[in-house]
Amino acid sequence: MPRTKQTFSMSLYKTLIRPLFFQFDPEKVHYFTFDVIKILSKIPGVPAITRAMYKVEDVRLEKELFGIRFQNPVGLAAGFDKNAVLFNELADYGFGFIEIGTVTPKGQEGNPKQRLFRLKDDKGIINRMGFNNHGVQAAIENLKKNKGKVIVGGNIGKNTNIPTEQYTQDYCEVFEALHPYVDYFVLNVSCPNVSSHAKLGDKDYLLELIAAVQKLNNAAKEQRPILLKIAPDLNNSQLDEIIELVAETKIGGVIASNTSVNREGLKATDTQLKKIGNGGLSGKPIRERSTATIKYLSDKSKKAFPIIGVGGIHSAEDALEKINAGADLVQVYTGFVYEGPSLVKKINKAILKTL
Repeated sequence: MPRTKQTFSMSLYKTLIRPLFFQFDPEKVHYFTFDVIKILSKIPGVPAITRAMYKVEDVRLEKELFGIRFQNPVGLAAGFDKNAVLFNELADYGFGFIEIGTVTPKGQEGNPKQRLFRLKDDKGIINRMGFNNHGVQAAIENLKKNKGKVIVGGNIGKNTNIPTEQYTQDYCEVFEALHPYVDYFVLNVSCPNVSSHAKLGDKDYLLELIAAVQKLNNAAKEQRPILLKIAPDLNNSQLDEIIELVAETKIGGVIASNTSVNREGLKATDTQLKKIGNGGLSGKPIRERSTATIKYLSDKSKKAFPIIGVGGIHSAEDALEKINAGADLVQVYTGFVYEGPSLVKKINKAILKTL
């Protein structure tokens, strides 16, 4: 697409579409957007136009990682398409991979609403969704409609309010059920919006959990890469434990990072934050912490394992910062909401310029 058309697309989103959407409840807008994309994708010719506008096809963007060939290194993070209802349509927007979930064994409502909040001045979002999803069987029914246009990752978790002795069973149930339908797995053990968060971050427990899913993986006809998603709030000692964990278990890699509970340096007032309450912070405010986490893991481990960088990517420069810090792939979510669909193309174009 000529630069003038791309600039017009960006301007249209930021001056008209985003201001309109931001007048309404974030969660309602999220699902309204899904409906709009679904309807548009059924109109003959629209998917082709969408691909022409946003997709960058160049063999130099291809990346092979943990045995998977990605068309480009820019993905959509988990949490956007929780139930795998839109991944086929979202593939037309230029993503190299899309991560569905977090998926739990049984469907659950998640936390009470309102649970999704915009921090407009900070270009951030606070959420306490609580793993709301329709359950693994619903996700599978949607994944059976996979048109093969994009790599799909499965982000998995446990149901809320289950006894601690059932945690591993829950992860294993989703892992085994989803195994034929996704290209890689992510163990979500770092979401601040689920119960018994501390246990999920305990190294001894993680060794137990990873061993359990690896046993299932090794028994399958084809193995799937398994990654661990970590928080941006870990100190260096905790990050050292992650490096040791990856070395011991030989899992596929790490996603850095999840949302943050840290509220330092925000433009939002204490009154605003008190009104919102608890939840995980994403977007611009966690960019530096996420990048620092990536750099520490990459440097300290001497690039011993792949890293997917996510957190605060709102521009091509933000994505390149993550890559330069040691990320092999990057993911967007909050930046996609604030900057619009042209962000993916801008990042891929910028990566090409660096080659």
